Amino acid sequence: MPGERMNLPIPVMTIGLLTLSNVFMTFAWYGHLRYKGMALPIVILTSWGIALFEYMLQVPANRIGHGYFSAAELKTIQELISLSVFTLFSVFYLHESLRWNHIVGFALIVLACWVIFKEW
Repeated sequence: MPGERMNLPIPVMTIGLLTLSNVFMTFAWYGHLRYKGMALPIVILTSWGIALFEYMLQVPANRIGHGYFSAAELKTIQELISLSVFTLFSVFYLHESLRWNHIVGFALIVLACWVIFKEW
């Protein structure tokens, strides 16, 4: 029904919104690299416009997720999502290759995420 809140689990809503927000932010930060001939003021304004949608998703994601996740866990989730989205973006949108040292570095970041979420 209209106006009804979806009853999705908090982790699903949080991670889903963070993923969507990261797609927008990645395009805001790096999408213009395919259009280097475009004037810088236009690129900046366009990026701000795209980033607005990122914030409209990211802020609710953190509000919904905080309490279920700590702030450190929310930031860790966001960074892991950001890295995943960026990897796909750089390979498929910018047509850049993913090298072995990128993969090793990303794996170390994933290991850091594991350390943060592990119950010690």
